[in-house]
Amino acid sequence: MVVVGDALRICIPELPRAREGAGRLRGLRLLVTHLTPDLVRQEDIMDMLFLRLDSVCVLTVDSRGQPLQCQHAHLLPPNPEGKTSFLHPPLRWDLEETDFSAEAQALEEELARGGASLVFSREPARGGAAGKAAFPGAARRAGREEGRGPESRAILMGVSEKSRAEQESSLAELADLAASAGVSAVGSLLQRVAAVNPRIIIGKGRLADLEVLALQGNAGLIIFDGELSPAQLRNLADITERRVLDRTQLILDIFAQRAVTSAGKYQVELAQLQYMLPRLAGKTRALDRLAGGIGGRGPGETRLETDRRRLRERVARIKADLADLRRQRAQARSRRAKGNIPVASLVGYTNAGKSSLLNRLTGSSVTVANRLFATLDPATRRLRFPQERELILTDTVGFIRGLPKELMEAFQATLEELEEADLLLHVVDASHPERDMRMAAVEDILVRLRLQDTPRLLLFNKADLLAREDLCFLQGRHPEALLLSALSGQGLDDFARAVCGRIDWESGPALP
Repeated sequence: MVVVGDALRICIPELPRAREGAGRLRGLRLLVTHLTPDLVRQEDIMDMLFLRLDSVCVLTVDSRGQPLQCQHAHLLPPNPEGKTSFLHPPLRWDLEETDFSAEAQALEEELARGGASLVFSREPARGGAAGKAAFPGAARRAGREEGRGPESRAILMGVSEKSRAEQESSLAELADLAASAGVSAVGSLLQRVAAVNPRIIIGKGRLADLEVLALQGNAGLIIFDGELSPAQLRNLADITERRVLDRTQLILDIFAQRAVTSAGKYQVELAQLQYMLPRLAGKTRALDRLAGGIGGRGPGETRLETDRRRLRERVARIKADLADLRRQRAQARSRRAKGNIPVASLVGYTNAGKSSLLNRLTGSSVTVANRLFATLDPATRRLRFPQERELILTDTVGFIRGLPKELMEAFQATLEELEEADLLLHVVDASHPERDMRMAAVEDILVRLRLQDTPRLLLFNKADLLAREDLCFLQGRHPEALLLSALSGQGLDDFARAVCGRIDWESGPALP
């Protein structure tokens, strides 16, 4: 392929893959002629990186156009020095004897051997901070996922004004979210900035660092910890050929995998459509609705406009179906209210053990798994107490910090169950190192749902995993809370007494 430019630049078109199979590189190499004395420049290295070329070779010419020198570079597999590419010394053009095909094959073999061990991100050469700590079990996950395709492997990127510790904590949770979605996090990078770049969130140099990590880890995904604007997503897609996701889209994908009932599927689809609508972008305006002469019309809608119209129509249909669902659930709540049976709702951070507690208390078999958002659809069970007393116990979807607003809106029919609760049972994973942060995140969401005034009971689950001094510390800080274990049954008698003391069984509503 021959591409002609000028003395300053050439424009490389979209390139096909020349090498078949699972190769990480494209199977193409670039030989570029510089009309200046410069040999391989930084922009040549960047082109090689973003186009995933086997190598790039620069040829210089004299004033008469005759060849002078040549120099070539290629990418490097993971190495202790953290170097991303190797630049060979320049030679006279007729002394170059490199076997480029053998070099590319050797590089592919090294990348395949080194990819499984890539669970640490390297320190950047420029300013900023790179996250060096891997996630628990990342090495084991990377080894297990090596045989799977690039779409099941991801590089995680955190960019924010937060402190290093906050970024690392949030990125560790992002890795857990990725694992819950069936994606293995094989590398990560952090950058603390004074202000997030509204156009592309990170510079091209840092994006090049991500590309190197992705190549070395054979990752087909780049997942950003935060929500990307439509412009940022488009600009990133123009630069990298890898699939770019943000935290919101990852959570939506998890919900789509977990939805079982028709109501859950409708709610997830609505959230996905509302997220997608502002992010549709067209590449051409050739069929825009333009004036076609005097009194005339243009050629009609663009494909983009058609897609948007269809999405809006689908959103309207789903909202109508969910409105019917809300009416049905309101009627069910009304029947329960007529029966004078009080309602308690389990709320809490995802994976705090709400479903396990529901199963333990009611003898149910709701799905339980040690992963984020293992259960999505709400469950309602009757709970019997002594003296012929009954309680309706509901389990709702787990919360998480930065819960996407699209999910909050779409799951309104589900979250309305909390509005009718006489008592909120806030379940907390007592053994989690970020227990206080997760408690604050749940309280914030309850405020957003206008449930801050509903009576609640604080339950520290998984208390059997704590040492005695930690239990004493918790009881000192939260004397009104209960320590229990859904797994062993510890503290359930105290739980029953506490609930009986909070509920007015004659009139139903909770006592102050």
